[in-house]
Amino acid sequence: MTRLALLALLALAACGADGPPVRPGASASVGTGGSGVSFGGGVSLGVNL
Repeated sequence: MTRLALLALLALAACGADGPPVRPGASASVGTGGSGVSFGGGVSLGVNL
């Protein structure tokens, strides 16, 4: 019985059914203005539904 439960848990984890996949993202920007050059950036995590 314990082996069956362990096998079921491994199969569930292997198929990705433990949660929706997460998609990473990144952005970068460069701007110029009267006071010089500015840099910006960001990182995000999105959930694919």
